[in-house]
Amino acid sequence: MTKLKFDYNNMMSAMVGTEGFSDSDLFGASDKLASAADSVVSKKGTGWQEWTELPYAPKAEIDEIVKTGQEIAKSASAWIVFGIGGSALGPLAVAASLLHLKHNDLPDAKRKAPKLYVEDNVDPERMNALLDIIDLNTAYFNVITKSGETSETLSQFLIIYELLKEKLGADQAKKRIIVTTTIGKGSLYTAAAKEGFKIYGVGTGVGGRFSVLSPVGLLTFAVMGIDIHTMLDGARKMTERCIESNYTQNPALLTAHLMVEAYKKGKNISVMMPYADSLKYMADFYCQLWGESLGKALDLNGNTVNVGQTPVKSLGVTDQHSQVQLYTEGPYDKVVIFLAVEKFRSDAVISDSSLDVGGFLKGRTMRELLEAERVATEFALKKADRLNYTIIFPKVDAAVIGGFLTYLMWQTAYAGHLLNIDTFNQPGVEEGKLATFAMLGRNGYEEKLKEIKSKPKNKKYFI
Repeated sequence: MTKLKFDYNNMMSAMVGTEGFSDSDLFGASDKLASAADSVVSKKGTGWQEWTELPYAPKAEIDEIVKTGQEIAKSASAWIVFGIGGSALGPLAVAASLLHLKHNDLPDAKRKAPKLYVEDNVDPERMNALLDIIDLNTAYFNVITKSGETSETLSQFLIIYELLKEKLGADQAKKRIIVTTTIGKGSLYTAAAKEGFKIYGVGTGVGGRFSVLSPVGLLTFAVMGIDIHTMLDGARKMTERCIESNYTQNPALLTAHLMVEAYKKGKNISVMMPYADSLKYMADFYCQLWGESLGKALDLNGNTVNVGQTPVKSLGVTDQHSQVQLYTEGPYDKVVIFLAVEKFRSDAVISDSSLDVGGFLKGRTMRELLEAERVATEFALKKADRLNYTIIFPKVDAAVIGGFLTYLMWQTAYAGHLLNIDTFNQPGVEEGKLATFAMLGRNGYEEKLKEIKSKPKNKKYFI
């Protein structure tokens, strides 16, 4: 695998003036960063860092997932993922990056895998729209929830299982659903084991937003014909880079440090801006990973700190025409992270037409135009002294994507350590989950319902 490259020149004062960092800012932090590397790496594979061992799963386990995926792909017209958060964003981001950009629209003869639908929201119109376009006779469903208690996912599961039983009978319905959850924990696991569904496990120390290289993502990738052995090989190679104690050789540690220091200087927003449609949903994956991991009220000493850099997704060149005006002339509160691709899987030549329009474009390729747009945007930000850095993909394939996902997770772990917060909990999310259970009348949440109802009811600020 050709390596991902990290160009952080435009984070440095030599390029963006006083908004950036000097060499001494970096070199002077070497002891702190070495300590951060030792601390985070020492927890590798333990507790909530169990995700760091996912690239090293036994070959036999991965072979079994590949075999199951291939068997499903032979008869499935559609593969539908029911999940939310990391259970949806990971599978979606990877599939969108590695499949044909119009995968579901390809004619059957050209589409080498089932249609893919990742259903994360519980808008009733969305569920009914899905049912309008899939064939229950040939559709397969992957129900993913680590806790086994996620209201949104359980609602989808309950609806579809009853429909499948009505359509196919109980025996066949069971064969159309695969459950991915924590083994031995949660109501979904209990029900799935009782009904006889095929079940894949998620490690107890693998949080949802860090689970993409577990069966949460790997099964979908196998069904879609993506080479998960190669993906995990790329993840292992990137892991070796990310556990380096020398920060100058460790892209995750170095960029985490730059982002945390930028945050301390008032850069409260991080924008991920891919210049490739294939990487569009990687920005969504990043937004959950960065936001849910680093947005915390308390530090590890119990102090109220309310930290967190707000992640924003953007797409080049689309959002040059909707957001970049703000980035270049608005507040100095952002870091822009460009995703660039050196070699696309295909290109298109701009016609050398006789029309008297766009003469400077004639004979060029869309790849050239896209790259010129990216470099121009980078130049505009640099000229305005706006912090940005670029992650360069040699190409978009399974190995590179495996490496990129791994980089993002290690970068987040290092950033959390540098902020002195618990990177892996999510108390703000949990509060909303508990309130939902209470309002829907779940047993054991009566006190929470009383708390909710105790709040003022006489809302009067309407117009």
